[in-house]
Amino acid sequence: MNRRSFLAGAIAVPTLLHAESAESGFTSLFDGASLNGWTVQDGPSAAFYVKDGAIVVQEAFGFPAWLRSARQYENFDFRGEFYLKGWMDSGIYLHAPEYGRPMWNGMQIHLFHQNDEAPMPQSMGAVFPIVAPKKINVRNQGEWNSFRILMDWPSLQVWTNDELIQDVNVESVPELSHRFRKGYLGFESLSYPIRFRNLRVKELPGKENLQILYSGPADYEKWYISEGKPVITVAGDVLHTDGSGQLATKEKFKNFELQMFVRHAKHHNGGVLFRASDAAAKVRPYEIQLHDVEGAHFPTGSLYFHKRAAYPKIEAEVWFPFLLIVKDRSCLVRINGDTVLEYDQLDNLNEAPIQLQQHAPGKWTEYKQILVKRI
Repeated sequence: MNRRSFLAGAIAVPTLLHAESAESGFTSLFDGASLNGWTVQDGPSAAFYVKDGAIVVQEAFGFPAWLRSARQYENFDFRGEFYLKGWMDSGIYLHAPEYGRPMWNGMQIHLFHQNDEAPMPQSMGAVFPIVAPKKINVRNQGEWNSFRILMDWPSLQVWTNDELIQDVNVESVPELSHRFRKGYLGFESLSYPIRFRNLRVKELPGKENLQILYSGPADYEKWYISEGKPVITVAGDVLHTDGSGQLATKEKFKNFELQMFVRHAKHHNGGVLFRASDAAAKVRPYEIQLHDVEGAHFPTGSLYFHKRAAYPKIEAEVWFPFLLIVKDRSCLVRINGDTVLEYDQLDNLNEAPIQLQQHAPGKWTEYKQILVKRI
């Protein structure tokens, strides 16, 4: 070895040690040889494949799909590389839900080839399509780009090629403030052959304090039948309801955030009741309608009797995310990533059970991952 090579090697050692030290605590998410630990969602299983040590999007299918991590994450430091050559369009999903639209229930960091002079909400590095990046730093001539996404709610920071391009307080952006705070990491396919490699993540301490109301049979003891004769079937992680009547929580809530996944028979009729002590109460409860008839007087998401919701993007027998936030005189409803109702004239401020209502025998409704947070 000549003197120049020796010195170059000697200089490189501290740099390498520093890099290893800086990335301590990270877990690899890609073995370089297979899709072990990843699942293709909303598309064919061959929508992603592995070649030359990288995950590659299959360009032949011509429609969207996405690739989902094995685990869900709340706060994290996610790092890796992506490869662009020519026109390519894709994205990295954060907090993507098990069901429903990942970009609107969670968030997407946009990956795009174009170096726009003035950053826009659809530019490379945008929190798509809501928040423009601070600047654009992308290599698009057949080159690898590094990325780093640091989520520590409410702070979201993004780097590409070691340059900070996003630094946003998520709670300060109305269109983002009610998105999922925990979910899957993922990659979007729009049938452009973008590639990903060197994927690793470091999990950071969580801050969300959600109480489980139902995630499996053991949780059914937290509920009781408050009215009528609903037919309740505890089917693993699914709570199946039919008949006519109401199932109520034993705990009472006044101000809360309720999250769950819902699916139902076509043209079903039910609802979520809050702020009434029980069926015999003289005070009328509030009801968020679950009724998938677009032309109905009060369709899904409506505050029954008080305000009609914008009809949401849902389908019969398909799981969708449901979010209800009740605070003092206000309530907000999000269905599958869309805010469909906001109302600020609630007069009844009673603390009361949350109730799941069935109106029509034979028109079942199912619930999964029912979570609540007092606020």
